[in-house]
Amino acid sequence: MVMVKKRKGFLEWFDYWRRPNSDFEKNIFSPDGRVVLRVSLKQGHISYAVFKDNKTIVRESRLGVKVKGGEALGNYLRIIRTTEKAVDEEFETVWGEDRRIRNNYRELTLYLSEIAGDKRLFTLRFRVFSEGVAFRYELPPQPKFSRVVIEDELTEFNVDLNGNAWKIPAYQPDRYEYNYEKVPVYSLTESVHTPVTIVLPNEYYVSIHEAALYNYGEMTIKLDEWKALKSDITPLSDGNKAYVELPFSSPWRMIMIADEAIDLITNRMMLCLNEAPSGDFSWVKPIKFLGIWWAMYVGEWTWASGERHGATTEHAREYIDSCRRLGIQGLLLEGWNDGWDGDWLVNGEKSNFLKPADDLDMNFIANYAAQNGVEIVGHHETVGFVDNYEAQLEDAYKYYSSLGIKYIKPGYAGSMMMINGRKEYHHSQLGVLHYQHALELAAKYKICLDVHEPIKGTGIERTFPNLLTREGARGQEYEGGALSPSHACILPFTRLLSGAMDYTSGIFDVTNGTKRLASTLARQLAYYVTIPSGMQMVSDRPRFYEQEFPNAYRFIYDVPVNWERTVPLLGEIGQYYVVARQGRGVEDWFVGGVTNEESHKVRVMLDFLGEGEYVAEIYRDEESAHYRDNQLGIRIETTVVNRTNFLDIYMAPGGGFAIRLRAR
Repeated sequence: MVMVKKRKGFLEWFDYWRRPNSDFEKNIFSPDGRVVLRVSLKQGHISYAVFKDNKTIVRESRLGVKVKGGEALGNYLRIIRTTEKAVDEEFETVWGEDRRIRNNYRELTLYLSEIAGDKRLFTLRFRVFSEGVAFRYELPPQPKFSRVVIEDELTEFNVDLNGNAWKIPAYQPDRYEYNYEKVPVYSLTESVHTPVTIVLPNEYYVSIHEAALYNYGEMTIKLDEWKALKSDITPLSDGNKAYVELPFSSPWRMIMIADEAIDLITNRMMLCLNEAPSGDFSWVKPIKFLGIWWAMYVGEWTWASGERHGATTEHAREYIDSCRRLGIQGLLLEGWNDGWDGDWLVNGEKSNFLKPADDLDMNFIANYAAQNGVEIVGHHETVGFVDNYEAQLEDAYKYYSSLGIKYIKPGYAGSMMMINGRKEYHHSQLGVLHYQHALELAAKYKICLDVHEPIKGTGIERTFPNLLTREGARGQEYEGGALSPSHACILPFTRLLSGAMDYTSGIFDVTNGTKRLASTLARQLAYYVTIPSGMQMVSDRPRFYEQEFPNAYRFIYDVPVNWERTVPLLGEIGQYYVVARQGRGVEDWFVGGVTNEESHKVRVMLDFLGEGEYVAEIYRDEESAHYRDNQLGIRIETTVVNRTNFLDIYMAPGGGFAIRLRAR
């Protein structure tokens, strides 16, 4: 009986192969005509290739999905029908780096069927932008089943192996929190996180990533046995990649393409590949916030209870007073709740998100903050014990909501998540589902999130704008020896392509012996422009802003959190980066620049300005400044400029600069 079934399948396939015109090839051109996506069906196998200006970006690469219990969806195929369309529209963001984004692409959709066996159906949808290409798999309801188990995804990104990639490893205990390395593509034999940015031998830059990640494991990539970069979906604890009900659409697989590295900065494909908000999010307000946080890192206070406990009623009241004087909209309380005593990384299953510490009167502090016009930023450190968190989640949101708390910083600091009694990767399908559930529930209670130890950004903040920021890379908590100045010059071209980041900027106590920073003081100001975030932390203790460096703090007071328009100016990955941003709804512009361990002098052209004159308030390194031995060497100066002028700015080793351009 088995032999007959195999013979029948072979005859059907052989008959298909002999038919005239059974193969298919189609080129889809980008709106500007420079990028071409070629889709091919040859002898029943589907593949794609990408070109720009007639130069190869991605060689012919396999497509398909391995479904448990059958052949891979990607072999023995025929085309049922195709559709094409062109889209050119503009949408407005609730917050972000640009108010208006143009969504302009050409789309080809292939409706496919297997020729034998269960004759399963699936759809491939391709979109070609002037900035790159994207595609996804869509599984409609099937005649014989309505649920599938994804065993693997066969997607390849067959780029030139002689290119160089900036990568961080996947499947590691610290999740995304590793230093980037520049390595040849041919060395990517172990899985790496996306976005992974590559410079090809033909000098084009590409960044491989995904958009609209829901109900599926995160995509990592590595070389397969045929030496092509292949998707590697984060598995569940049972080894499978996803359990899905039909119909189902995979996340978009996305290849951003740029002539120069700096051109990647304003690639907005990821947001375009996400859906518009389905509800009213006018209540979402980006903010700056102070924190009872850095004092714990430098050893003044502790998260745990006791004589040096940080989140007490007394300390919170003092910080609220500082927020009012400094013009900072919010205050983060870390260590406020029961569960921090002992080894909190082990005891996370005991954390109580409804019970304040004995020395914190949460009702009083919430009322006092409201009276002073200060938002409380709540904190939920789960340590990855999702079962414990989910059991309290809605009640914890209700509790905060009853206190008027509209912002939460959740954390998942464990190396794995405990979900349904099993250890799962943060980035598995179950992890993704938890992050999404928490976000949607937060929207129900009109709460905004700053997620630490998150799932990576894939643009879902377009659909759920209450996701104001996330961590997802090494931030300044790693200062004190584990961060080099080059790190902040790599992030804009890698991690920040996936969205906003809470880098915990604004630390002025750069020479502290406990957490000595690889940064000058001016560089700390630059981060507010170079590293965008819908919730920008003002991370140090208030005395450093009010008493030690009030003149430098002025820039933090002035700089917006929400932007009208972003103009990348200069940059080389790992060397230096300069960007200009206009505040949303105002005429003022802000420019930030950072460099690596070497000094750089840059010429900032001002042709992005409007007509008329601007007062340039410049915060920059002194000539003698250095991230090792003269971190506090800062010069603040003012001059008048217009759009025909330029500014020559010196950045010290490990330094940077910040400029406010105020319309006269």
